[in-house]
Amino acid sequence: MASILFIGGTGQISLPCVSEAVASGHKVTVLNRGKTDVPLPKGVETIVGDMHDAAYANLGDRRFDVVAQFRLYTAPEMERDIRTFAGKTGQYIFISSASAYQKPAKRYIITENTPLENPYWQYSRDKIACEALLRGQSKLPYTIVRPSHTVRTGVPVQIGDAGVTLRRMIAGKPVIVAGDGTSLWTLTRCVDFAVPFVKLFGNPGAFNDDFQITSDRAYTWDQIHNAIGRAFGVKAIHCHVPTDTLVRYNRAWEGPLMGDKAWSALFDNSKVKGVAGPFTASTDIDEILEEPVIHERERLKQPAPPMGDEEKLMERIIAAQSSLGLA
Repeated sequence: MASILFIGGTGQISLPCVSEAVASGHKVTVLNRGKTDVPLPKGVETIVGDMHDAAYANLGDRRFDVVAQFRLYTAPEMERDIRTFAGKTGQYIFISSASAYQKPAKRYIITENTPLENPYWQYSRDKIACEALLRGQSKLPYTIVRPSHTVRTGVPVQIGDAGVTLRRMIAGKPVIVAGDGTSLWTLTRCVDFAVPFVKLFGNPGAFNDDFQITSDRAYTWDQIHNAIGRAFGVKAIHCHVPTDTLVRYNRAWEGPLMGDKAWSALFDNSKVKGVAGPFTASTDIDEILEEPVIHERERLKQPAPPMGDEEKLMERIIAAQSSLGLA
């Protein structure tokens, strides 16, 4: 049994990982801000705090076997974690992002050898910088893990707020898809991610190395939206708009689209399977969406919010694209 500290622990990906760690017999402690009432498995110790609290630096003195860092996004934060845990922690696991990979990728299937280079999204460049800091030091044994799009509490949509997109589908309104809707996108259930992730804990083959953990199957964005509509008994109506046109309308979409979801993303998981052992991730799109749909059904019980600025912009774009007769 190893002692594990999750920084995070109640989030989209981290909560199933906490459950899997407990089920695997580890002693688990979770540090989070105490802002959710998500129930944790029995026996989990909770520390209410934040990475920026003065007491955070004392965590290293607890001497955990593994620290799983789910809430770190910038180089200064990484520098602080290295100071906090170096020489005091057996293994530091940093949750990076598959969006850090080269855009556009020069090879069809993404592996850990794909360069880290994203000129479109600062979020991804910050993750790359964090990874570089880990590799550039020798006092803290590390493992870098890059999830792609993992799903648990919200349906996966390409643009904007999932709840807004879902309500538009149910109301019979068009939803925007970047490009022609045929780019391939990989979806992974968080519960499937958790199994190989936990098997990296204390695993000598994982030390000072990087891994991606995803499903082995991809879907077009039209297929994903169609499956969401099917789950709610409606037909998704797509308005296909060129990605560069969307970015001209709203520069804030450049990162999430040009830096991530506009490109096809298929992953080779051979490396992590070679270290953590074989694992199975669901490739059935309806099964993948089961849990997100449950959460969305609960949210739909609340009154619909008034139309926000982003949806008003979407209405303008859809109207303009439809006027061309090409939607």
